[in-house]
Amino acid sequence: MNRMRAILEMHAFGVCTALGERFGIASAKIRTWFIYISFLTMGSPVIIYMVMAFWMNLKRYMLFSRRNPIKYW
Repeated sequence: MNRMRAILEMHAFGVCTALGERFGIASAKIRTWFIYISFLTMGSPVIIYMVMAFWMNLKRYMLFSRRNPIKYW
């Protein structure tokens, strides 16, 4: 089960895990509520999820470029 969760997190951007770590809430609860809210609002939270995933990836790339000064010589 943990292996499947790791694969899912790697391919699903890790937004729920990041929110859970930041706010101290279990990521499983965040995922569950995300699914419930998505069904109730006809999928509009998916847009918010994609924006957050984009923001997290952008942040990750910016931090990587600061740590690797040889890349931009």
